Amino acid sequence: MDPSEQGVGMLGEALTALAAAGGTAVVQAAGTSTWQGLQQALARWFGHGDEERERAVLERLDSTSVVLAAALDGELERATIMQQAAWQARFETVLEGLRESEREQAAEALRLLLNAHAGWEASAGDGGAAVSGRVDIRADHGSAAALRMGDVTINNPPQPGPHEG
Repeated sequence: MDPSEQGVGMLGEALTALAAAGGTAVVQAAGTSTWQGLQQALARWFGHGDEERERAVLERLDSTSVVLAAALDGELERATIMQQAAWQARFETVLEGLRESEREQAAEALRLLLNAHAGWEASAGDGGAAVSGRVDIRADHGSAAALRMGDVTINNPPQPGPHEG
């Protein structure tokens, strides 16, 4: 079989970023006005027309919502991180299991889904990703996170002159 036609063990940066955006969308939408629409859209995306698979995804999404709603203040951050990571892994697993041609179609469908239902835009091109809206990137307890940015300059603001106080 041609290597370009089989699933690849590791996704490129852009698809990994898209999977992370999907995980973030799930935890940020849980319990909000966008939740039901996102749930239905994700069930269709994961299910690929298989009603049983769609029901299983809806049950997982419901479970995520329950876990996040039940988390006490001191546990919410950890629960959010765990749920986001679990959903990112689910997105990655689906994308990795597809042939290259199918993967591109699924990735585009996921981008459109996130743009339509999550209340923010996600896009990814070769070697990069752009997200419009709130983004949390964390690394703790032995995990790792990376964000590569080009042409970014951070300077201290100029000090006020004597006439500016």
